[in-house]
Amino acid sequence: MTRRYRFPVIQEGARPTVGQYIYQTEARFLDSDIFYGHGTMAALDEAAWLVGSAIGLAPDQLDEALERELAASEIDRLDTLVRRRIDGRIPVAYLLNEAWFAGHRFYIDERALIPRSLIAEYILEHFQPWIDEDRVHSVLDLCTGSGCIAIAIALEFPRAHVDAADISADALTVAVKNLEAYSLDDRVELIQSDLFDALEDRCYDIIVSNPPYVPPSSMPGLPEEYKHEPALALVAEDNGLELVARILAQAAGHLNDGGLLIVEVGESREALEQRFSHLPFTWLGHESGEETVFLLNRADLIGAN
Repeated sequence: MTRRYRFPVIQEGARPTVGQYIYQTEARFLDSDIFYGHGTMAALDEAAWLVGSAIGLAPDQLDEALERELAASEIDRLDTLVRRRIDGRIPVAYLLNEAWFAGHRFYIDERALIPRSLIAEYILEHFQPWIDEDRVHSVLDLCTGSGCIAIAIALEFPRAHVDAADISADALTVAVKNLEAYSLDDRVELIQSDLFDALEDRCYDIIVSNPPYVPPSSMPGLPEEYKHEPALALVAEDNGLELVARILAQAAGHLNDGGLLIVEVGESREALEQRFSHLPFTWLGHESGEETVFLLNRADLIGAN
């Protein structure tokens, strides 16, 4: 069946406007097999993000620029990006070296996972009502990747020191760029570490983590877009629980009294609840309807061991 799209007709010989190019790109995306979920969830949003960012427009500038005619050089660049998005199934975030998380812009490339953690919502809510934000002075972001979670926390908690740990030197190089962009070197420390291994006896009021949790058996079935991300940041052995299990075993020793552990586990939630049925997980609600982020406090962890 042929789809019909409504967008202004471009006169022969004329260059399209920003709005016309966005709607044409939406149509091309809808006629393709691309997958959304690395920053947007719909073809129009994906098209608007790609076009606006590629021609140097901030999101709040796009509406006013819709009637502007594109320059020939802009069209050439956009044609190349759209073709790479469709034919190469490359996520827009990697094409633009840009991702948005908790309302902030971050640099991203294929050395690090594209930011999309559900934890953003809880950061913006200051982890309420689970902890008194005035007592949050130290936070650990395990598996920090691009550093987006750590930086977003530092921006929301200006009196807190944040450690951001990751096993990947490549990912931490991306995090360095983001840390420099936000001038947070004095409050966010990047640490190369296999989970807690290099953290010695450091303790925190909050530990957050979006660790790898995709079982190897699930990887072949994922859309092609995921294949551009580092497998180290996605895949976890032991039915997706390899890293989460280690975090649960060690977190209590790195939490202050009353401290919280907040971890995203995605599709591994069922396996986690079966394996650790003795733990009183609190599953945090999210505007998306997903409940794949758990919360435990230090007392929960100590009491279960």
